Amino acid sequence: MSSFEESLLEDPRPPAGLPAFAAEIRRKGREVFTNLGLPTTRLEEWRFTPLAGVAGVRFQAGDPGAPFGAPELERLAGPRVGPRLVFVNGRLRADLSDAAGLPAGAFAGSLARALEERPALLEPHLGRLASGSGGAIPALNAALLADGAFVHLPDGAKAAEPLELVFATVSGPAAISSPSRVLLVARPQSEATVVEKHVALGSSPVLSNAVTEVALGAGAGLDHYQVQDQPPSAYHFAAVFAEVERDARFHTHSTALGAALSRSDVRVRLCGEGAEAKLVGLYMADGKRLVDNHSVVDHAKPRGTSREVFKGVLDGESRAVFGGRVRVLEGAMKTDAYQMNSNLLLSREATIDTMPQLEIYADDVKCGHGGTVGQLDADALFYLRSRGLPLERAKSLLIYAFAREMVDLVRPAALRDQIGRLVAARLPDGARVLEAA
Repeated sequence: MSSFEESLLEDPRPPAGLPAFAAEIRRKGREVFTNLGLPTTRLEEWRFTPLAGVAGVRFQAGDPGAPFGAPELERLAGPRVGPRLVFVNGRLRADLSDAAGLPAGAFAGSLARALEERPALLEPHLGRLASGSGGAIPALNAALLADGAFVHLPDGAKAAEPLELVFATVSGPAAISSPSRVLLVARPQSEATVVEKHVALGSSPVLSNAVTEVALGAGAGLDHYQVQDQPPSAYHFAAVFAEVERDARFHTHSTALGAALSRSDVRVRLCGEGAEAKLVGLYMADGKRLVDNHSVVDHAKPRGTSREVFKGVLDGESRAVFGGRVRVLEGAMKTDAYQMNSNLLLSREATIDTMPQLEIYADDVKCGHGGTVGQLDADALFYLRSRGLPLERAKSLLIYAFAREMVDLVRPAALRDQIGRLVAARLPDGARVLEAA
């Protein structure tokens, strides 16, 4: 293991009094990361995503007490869309958080506090889903397990408002590393919407490493959103691991708009009959940025349904990677699965490597996949120009229309408006486009 990789494992504030199972998660994570090291392009799932830029930076642990107040929170994360928990460099900031409005019996708060006060709720789930991935990046997150967000919904609980989790990575003069952890447990027949926002403050390089574990009981429903809007000095890794029981519904929607390198891994296992998963993503990149989306959906029981739709807009010399795999396991009859990846390339130098895949080991299933790569429609552009629109505004309108399909799939109106504004801000004439929309 290199000195760079050793520096990532440095933890000047190891938590005291961790339960034995949490200490074992840290130990096993350190062992796996030590054995594997950072992924290289020799690995199939990373062959289009070199990490040389990350490995060239020496990171140190972020300071949870770094200056970050209400003005910075409002500017980077926008207005609240419901109860909000705020984490600075991986630790809960109580002065910026307010979880009022949760349904009776529900808990949303510090993972560190929950480990102390209610470890029995966490032990069956924490680390169990992520540990099976065998990946080095989630293992690094586990090795530094200290705090994060824990959300627990009792049987039949219905959350009226979205719960917002804001993870702010705040750097100083030096480059910093900031892991974040989320555990979402929804008991049978419960329902909620959870929004993760990942933002960064400061000009020094930052490495944010986010792991989210989701356990949905029978008949539960979860709408899960991730919004990544970080500066070009950031490297962002996110992994979501979900287990969906009988007749439960898991919808996850990712929006990746920032960072020099952004990687998202989603692994969903439909382990109950009639379970449903929907994976939706929008990514935009320019300059020399790289954005990577990988997913695996396992249909393990009959009559499961999954839909996967990702759209990308690439400009400059940016690159994107999409690797989506649907696996229909033996005995999962009457599975209904489909995935699609569509990309809009705005320059000759922008590239996309798209790899939708199906693995089917059962009979009587309905599965399909597709991918498209194209440029702005010349006829549509000519039509808008003939109506007197300037070139940049005409281009912006067409790009916005392409991306807006993904934005419109966001159910909470306030969040949908926020994402729409973030998308428009990245267009040449975005302000006028937003007025027209």
